[in-house]
Amino acid sequence: MLERDGWAPYRRFEHATHQTCLAHLLRRCRELVANAERGQAKTPHAVRRILEHALALREARDTGALDAATLAAEAERLGAKVDKLIAGATCYPPNRRLLDHLARERDHLFTFLRTPGVQATNWRAEQAIRPAVVTRKAWGGNRTWAGADTWQALASVLRTATQQARDPVELLTCLLRAPTPILADLTIPGADQHTR
Repeated sequence: MLERDGWAPYRRFEHATHQTCLAHLLRRCRELVANAERGQAKTPHAVRRILEHALALREARDTGALDAATLAAEAERLGAKVDKLIAGATCYPPNRRLLDHLARERDHLFTFLRTPGVQATNWRAEQAIRPAVVTRKAWGGNRTWAGADTWQALASVLRTATQQARDPVELLTCLLRAPTPILADLTIPGADQHTR
């Protein structure tokens, strides 16, 4: 399960179930509305209403005010509204880019309505990387690119091990003892042979 923003490389994970972050899309709509001139705000307003309706459906489901069949029917209606917007004509380039992005993300907009436990935003990922972002800004205590790259790879392995409830020390030990071909795929950027 990937709860993610709209960065294109995420779409390469074809065997994962995806949820596009609605917070990112809503922020994009707000920015388009703020910069819009006469008639240019219609599309982002329409997208915003659809996304906010989806969030309201989630709240109704979570409070028990909406049964599964009604929720599924409402989600289908929202999808049809998105399809209609995507197929529509617009000559304002920022709105066309928004609609093109929605077209690419169309199948991943409402996963959170169909799959219990899926969030509508990528806030969990944002919170998970916060320590790494702060550390990265200070080079992770390193003074070289090689050291920063090594820290980045180790931080990723340690966080993934923790999320998978695996012992990170045991995992790193196994990786270090693995035959060279396996290590070649897991080489830490910038690390020399003695630090692998």
